[in-house]
Parts: sequence; structure tokens; C-alpha cells
Amino acid sequence: MARLLARPASYDTVFRVVRGAVRGTLGIERPGLGLGLSNLPPQLGAYWQITGNLIVVNEGLVETMRAHARSPEELNSFVYVILAHEYLHALGYLDERAVREVTAHVTRSAFGPEHPATRMAEGDLWRLYPFLAAAPGGDGRRLKVVTRFDLATTQQYIR
Repeated sequence: MARLLARPASYDTVFRVVRGAVRGTLGIERPGLGLGLSNLPPQLGAYWQITGNLIVVNEGLVETMRAHARSPEELNSFVYVILAHEYLHALGYLDERAVREVTAHVTRSAFGPEHPATRMAEGDLWRLYPFLAAAPGGDGRRLKVVTRFDLATTQQYIR
């Protein structure tokens, strides 16, 4: 799985890694989620609305990280941590502190302590990457749905 994060990857590929890490560590999964990108305030990485099927990621943060990342692995690890956090919410982990702890546990179990995703999951993204505070933000009114996402569970009925 870690090798998939080491080279340029789509949101679907990174999410496949998230799904595999969570399934391998916790033994649970949820099919059929969608992904949207929005112009959210820079202090908000993403959200998942309770009972919803859509994870919404802050596009400004991802683009800021893309501009500053030293490697595809660093960018993909960032996206992985954000998606893993929201995926765990969608699996029923609603308490914010608990979901951070479980994200860190899953990531450490899947990649070990030295992987960039583990360092990000165990730390605070805004402290690790202070430039994220200056990411372009917005009010979330704009939403762009990412096509070809979660293909592993949706390709049979969504094309």
C-alpha cells in the first residue's frame, strides 16, 4: 500500500489505500462514498456530514500542499490523512479526538512510525506545515464533485 503513495496518485488511488489500511487494521469498511472539493476556510481540512455519502475536502489546502510538497509521497500522505480522518467519521467515529487517535493508529499500523503519513496523522497538520494557514479559503459555497472516486465499490453501478 505504501508504494501507491510514493508516486503521483489520483484521489481514488489514495482512497483505495485508506480503505485498505482501515479494513486491514480495524476490519470494517463502508462502500459507496463520494468526494467533493470545496473552497473551505483554511483551518478546515474536510468534512463529512453525518448520514451523508460525500466527503468534502478543502481544495485550497490540497493545492497549497501540492505547491509546497517535496515529493508525491508527501502530498499523497497529506491527502491520505485527510481522507482517512473523514472516512473514519463515515464509519461511525464521531468524536473528534477519538477519530484523530484512530487515524493515527490505523496509519501507524499500515505504514510504520517513520512514514510521512504516520507523522502527519500523529501530529497537527497546521503545526507541521504552517504555510497551510495562508491557503486560499472560502465559504464552501462552491462544490466540485470528483468523478471516478471509490471505484473499488462503485464501478459496478457508477461509470
